[in-house]
This record gives sequence, C-alpha cells and structure tokens, in this order.
Amino acid sequence: MNGVPIGDLQTIDTTTHQLLDVDHHTPLSGLRQPLSADGKYRDTRARQVYRRSLRKTANNLVNQHLKTIEASLFLTEYTKVVIPSCHDWAMTSSPERHRSSLRLQLALLAGRTAAAASRLAGKGSGASIRGRVTMKLAPNALPELLADRRIASVTGTNGKTTTTHFLAAAMRAGTPDGQRSVVTNADGANLHHGIVSALGEAPDATIAVLETDERVVSDVVSMGTPEVLVLLNFSRDQLDRNYELTFLGRDWRAALEKTAEHGPTVVANACDPLIVWVCQKARHVIWVDTKPRWTADSTLCPNCGAVLTHGANGWDCPGCELSQPTADWWIEDHDAVEASGRRFHLDVQVPGSFNLTNAACALAAAIHMGIQPEDALRGIATVESPAGRYATCTISGTRCRLLLSKNPAGWTESLPLTTSNPLVLAIDAVAADGKDVSWLWDVDYEQLTGRTVICTGPRALDLAVRLQYAGVEHVVIEDLSQALSSPLLTGNWDADHPIDVLSTYTPFQKLRRLGGLA
Repeated sequence: MNGVPIGDLQTIDTTTHQLLDVDHHTPLSGLRQPLSADGKYRDTRARQVYRRSLRKTANNLVNQHLKTIEASLFLTEYTKVVIPSCHDWAMTSSPERHRSSLRLQLALLAGRTAAAASRLAGKGSGASIRGRVTMKLAPNALPELLADRRIASVTGTNGKTTTTHFLAAAMRAGTPDGQRSVVTNADGANLHHGIVSALGEAPDATIAVLETDERVVSDVVSMGTPEVLVLLNFSRDQLDRNYELTFLGRDWRAALEKTAEHGPTVVANACDPLIVWVCQKARHVIWVDTKPRWTADSTLCPNCGAVLTHGANGWDCPGCELSQPTADWWIEDHDAVEASGRRFHLDVQVPGSFNLTNAACALAAAIHMGIQPEDALRGIATVESPAGRYATCTISGTRCRLLLSKNPAGWTESLPLTTSNPLVLAIDAVAADGKDVSWLWDVDYEQLTGRTVICTGPRALDLAVRLQYAGVEHVVIEDLSQALSSPLLTGNWDADHPIDVLSTYTPFQKLRRLGGLA
C-alpha cells in the first residue's frame, strides 16, 4: 500500500500525546523570570512565552502531518474508490467497509492531532475540531462509528443534556465496566461532528448514549438504528436556525416511518401534541406524562390544524383523532410511577419538577435497555451539575449558582427556581443563542416584581426594555465580570444562598470559564 507507513502513524500519535503531556504536566521552573525587582507578574509572562512555544510546536505538527495524512487518504489505492453516501452505509459490502475503515482510522488520527493543537493554543477542549476534521477526511465517519453499538438517543428542545447525563449514569451503573463500556457526548456537542468526536475517542464502548440535536435525529435513526429514542419536547428555539417546529417533526416522523419494524422504541412526552403526532409512525412507544408549565407551542393540531382543547385529562383535538395518550409513566411527589403500579423514588440532585420528569424518561429508557431499576436509580442520583447546569462557583468575588435557559419554555421552567435578590439575568443573541430575541416578550417576567434584576450580557438592553414594561426594578451592567462584582450584591449572598445567574447559552459558557468550571 502507498501512503503513510504504520511507523509514521505511530510517531504522529506518540508526538501528539507527548505534546499533551507537556502542556498539562511540564513544570515552568525553567521559565520563571520576574519582570521587576519585586517579582510582580512573575509567572504570567513566563506562561505566555511558554504557551506561545507550545502553539508554534502544535501548528508545525498539524501543518506537517495533516498534509501527509490527507495525501495518504486520497492517493492510496484503498481510497481511490467512490465512498458510498452515509444513508447507504448499511448496504455496503465488507471490502468497501474495510477501505473506509482505513480511511476512518487515518481521519481520527488527524482529528486527534487537530484537537491537541486546539488545546495547546487555548482555543477549547478540541472536541469540535476533532469531529470536524474527522468528518472532512472521512465523510462516512458517523455511520461507521455508530455501527455495532447499542444506541440510546436523547433529543428535544429543552432538557436533553440533563436527561442524557441521567441516562448515561444509569447505563454505567448497571453495566459491568460501565466507564469503559458506555460512551456519551453529554456536554452539548450534539451535532454530527460532536457525536463523531465522542464516538471516535471510545472505540471499545459497546453502548452509546447520545445527546442529539433536533436536526440530527433523523440521521441517527436511519444510520444507527437506536434501541431507544427519547423525545422530550418541541418548543420555539433559535427560529433563525431551526425555523418552524412542524418541519422538524415531519423529518422525525419520516425517519421513524422509514425504519418501520426495525425502528427504535420511543420514550415520548405524552403532553406534547407534535411529539405524539411524530410517534404515530413509531414501532413502539412508552408514554411519559411530563405536566409542563409551558403549553404556548401546543395550540394547533399538527395533524389537521384545528385549535386544541386543554382540560383536566390533557389535550385533545376536536377536528381529528389525535389526543393525549394514556401515560405509561408519571410523577407523584418524588416518585416515578409505572402504569403497572411499581413506584421508584427519584433521588435527583438537580432542582425543578421538570428534572423529575427528565429522570423518569431516563429511567424508563434504561429499564427498556435491560438495566435493573435499582442500578439505574443509583446512577441517576450521582448527577449533580450536568455540563455546569446548577453548579455553584465564585466569580468576581461573588458566590453564584448558574442556570441555563435558551427559549421561552426554558425560562418559564427556570425562573421559579431562582430565589436570590438581586437576580442576575444574562442575555446574548449570537448563533448559539439564536439571533432573534423577540422571545423575551413571551416570558412572564412579571413574576419578578418586588425583586431587583441585574441585566447583563451583550443584549442586556433588550432585556431591560422588557423588564421596564413588566414593572420590574432593574439595572444594566453589560460586562459579566462587572455585573458579578456590583455593590448591589454585597451582603445579599452567603455560601448556602448564592446569587442565581440565569443566562442564555453563550453567556453561560463564559460564566463557566470565569468560575473555573470549563
């Protein structure tokens, strides 16, 4: 075979890991030179010089070896064939799979190199770039990495990260060598490249618990044939990116219809009409009554367009046969109750009634996948701050509790959890948040009357206008660090009663970094 010799591949891999070891473990004693007589900034300048040298080394590594790997991928006789499309992967022959497997291994190696460079350059964890590089060089990476694994996929507008953490913890607790056997991407990297990145780092894991973006669900269903698909909810979110909810629902419904009798068992929200309509094409459904606070996105029937009616027994369509199905699971106090009469106490470490229903969905999915209930419950009880949600940290001298919400449904559930006065609300509107902030007018901020709100983040003024109309006392401090060092917070918190900071996605990630959580 022409291309990169195996010895060179091993050298590249070894070099990458050596760089990571240097970045994390090498002492800086040889670089510690004070900049002034009193030693001020003794380590800061040395660290900058040190990291610049690491960046240069990393860039040289990437430039040298990515070109070699890419040349090998496209020039070797094994990759001169036309690679089948992702959706046709299941129909490819063994020789074609062998050729693509070689391509995938080289692409994964290139992805690891890029991820190492990203970390060395201080650009993040490298998970995203690892997946992007892998998929660029091996377009069939996702279906190949999904093959021969037991898959549970979790999706929905709200709650999918926490539910994925619950389910992954439940599967690990009930699986021998669970840390090695179960792989998950439960920290928010839920698009194609994020899933590829996670799976590529755990080749020996036989179980994959995948947080799946709404736009990726149909691909995961068609490529990976999950055992379980958890459908949590549909609500307006990032309309500039996702557009109308019904279009996403149609994609899900079509994917379930296409897989027919080989499709997944769906653990589904019985209270969401669009979810129920999607599940009409599912092979088998386990219904969970979630009793949501937010129902504004459940006005029209997705089947016939009639105005839905809502009553004590749930929702119903007067124009067709669509109605809320009888639940197989529901919540009573802190217990998950199965229709058979079994009750399971949920020892959940994160707040909110919605997280009890998230835990119930995870429990139902885990039991369906063969996990004993007591093991699943033990795992669920270990989840404390999934991907930084509900974590406490200190920022600018203020003890904070971080909460994340990205849309009206999320804010409707999260605002009642906040107890501090003042309360900090952080808003941005870049791509990850959704560029349209008109949703602020759908949130019941009037419930904050009598409390003081500190509006912060790049779109703090938009929030301030909304609070002005709601009659809520507020101040605007756009810089996050300055907002959390405001004199307004002095004396209004202690270790047991932190300041609540509720934010959209981009400020939340910055807050995690400021608080040392990321």
